[in-house]
Amino acid sequence: MVGISFKHRIIGFCLSGLIGLVGCNNPSSTTNQGEKTAGQNTAALESVGDNPKKLIVALLPDENAASIIQDNEGLVYHLETELGKDIELVVTTDYSSMIEAASNGRLDLAYFGPLSYVLAKTKSDIEPFAARLKGGSTTYTSIVIGNAEAGIDEFEDIKGTTVAFGDPASTSSRLFPELTLAEAGLISGEDYEAVFLGAHDAVALAVQNGNAQAGGLSRPIFDSLVEKGSVDPTKVTIIAESAPIPQYPWTMRTDLSSELKENIRVTFLELNDESVLKPFKADGFAEVSDTDYDGIRQAGTTLGLDLGEFVQ
Repeated sequence: MVGISFKHRIIGFCLSGLIGLVGCNNPSSTTNQGEKTAGQNTAALESVGDNPKKLIVALLPDENAASIIQDNEGLVYHLETELGKDIELVVTTDYSSMIEAASNGRLDLAYFGPLSYVLAKTKSDIEPFAARLKGGSTTYTSIVIGNAEAGIDEFEDIKGTTVAFGDPASTSSRLFPELTLAEAGLISGEDYEAVFLGAHDAVALAVQNGNAQAGGLSRPIFDSLVEKGSVDPTKVTIIAESAPIPQYPWTMRTDLSSELKENIRVTFLELNDESVLKPFKADGFAEVSDTDYDGIRQAGTTLGLDLGEFVQ
């Protein structure tokens, strides 16, 4: 989509965490909220809702942030056309910054990972409405990979090594790989040293280059890296693949106007432009609800993760 001129497009590239995201806040939204008086009751707010002129749309930093912004110019154009709104696309420095921004009401739409959504939901007024659809399925998997040259081919080879994960709040590059290892009797801090590299592609490259002996990441992202030639499949071994994981959900602020929320929902559920869907490695988006992510909550409980540590 490079070379297209977007008359109203505003893309914000926020790489300084929450502080950077403050500068990307929607002024019209803030003004509208400031004009609401304390005497307005909850029912009135729900019936009217917020209808800002500009929507702040956030994407997770799963891969290189600059590439994410560039690859999603088509999404910005599509949303501006269909919704009649200015769109500002932001990529936060890490998952926790995005969770915090959502909790402060600074994001109108956000594309969370399953775990980061669950974490954000604990302190944010957001609702999921659509998730990635691929091959007729709204699930995906994570994998544990090993460095082939070092002979990391099985679970027992991982003991005493360094294992790379993405972000601490990542579903497929932390939660499920760590759960897979735990089910195989390998406990972080006891049987291996965990390091967090922030993004899935960084994990794959670290394992390929021998900077980590093993790592966990999303299977779709791994396949994409192989397809692009960024990862040589002869240099890494897929040791294990997880059970199906519910897909990344799109969320929106619950206090947006009902009309705007319905327009957003329809826009995503009817999206079939391949150029817009390509960065998401998707065939489309399907409707989801909060209960679809109860399995993620259970996985966190199984591992004994303190969900509160991510949402302070």
